[in-house]
Amino acid sequence: MFRAIGRYFRAIGYLLVGKIDSARMAVSSSPDVVRATYDNVIRGKRQQIQQYKDAVGAMIAQEEKKKGELKRQSEEVARLQQLREGATAMARKVVERHRGNIEAVKADPDYVKCQNAFKDFKSTLEEKEARCVELEEDIKQIDTSVAGHKIQLQEFLRDLEKIGQEKHEAVADMITAKEEKELADMISGISEDRASRELQEMRDLRQKARGVAQASREMAGLESKRVEEEFLEYATASTADNEFDALIGLAQKPDRDEEEPKDKTRIPEA
Repeated sequence: MFRAIGRYFRAIGYLLVGKIDSARMAVSSSPDVVRATYDNVIRGKRQQIQQYKDAVGAMIAQEEKKKGELKRQSEEVARLQQLREGATAMARKVVERHRGNIEAVKADPDYVKCQNAFKDFKSTLEEKEARCVELEEDIKQIDTSVAGHKIQLQEFLRDLEKIGQEKHEAVADMITAKEEKELADMISGISEDRASRELQEMRDLRQKARGVAQASREMAGLESKRVEEEFLEYATASTADNEFDALIGLAQKPDRDEEEPKDKTRIPEA
């Protein structure tokens, strides 16, 4: 029983859903609804494209930022290379000043200063060069990604343009279909109503004519039958009266003179 009740309520739900879907389809076929639906889709697509543009723009901004940093790092690398070469040149001067005496050179404070500066410049230069390589790789990846997103963005814009064209075509098709349907229904309704009326009139006239003819036949038959019955009634009554009169001796005998022929001319016997 509970399963039957459940099936009953499910059937009611399906019926309501079917009616709602039918009503929705009827409303959705309206040209105004079609236009509004396409406008809503286009608006959503534009928002997505704008978000996509913002994301691509952020990537481009990040790429430009990295390019600026790469430029600064490259300039710093060039400056450190010059400083390193300057420290090396100064150390050569110290060596020349002590004429190749290694102990004297290493004990010279200028040499120690040049040596420490060279080491510092070298380590910093290696870090800057590594950072430049990293920035170049990042910029290359971003540039490749941005190029791909630009192509995708162009496809989205073309799709949006196609949807805009499709919107006008869909609205025009719906209006044309609606007008053609209304015109066809109107013509079909007029023809059907006129034909139905004319056909019904002919049927009524035919039925009326049949009724009149049948009534006439019936009336004619009844009249003839009534006359015949009257005649039979008189004949029966007359026969009964004659028979009764004969039984009681009231019946008149026929006159002999009247029975004999008036022509008394006889043919003589031979």
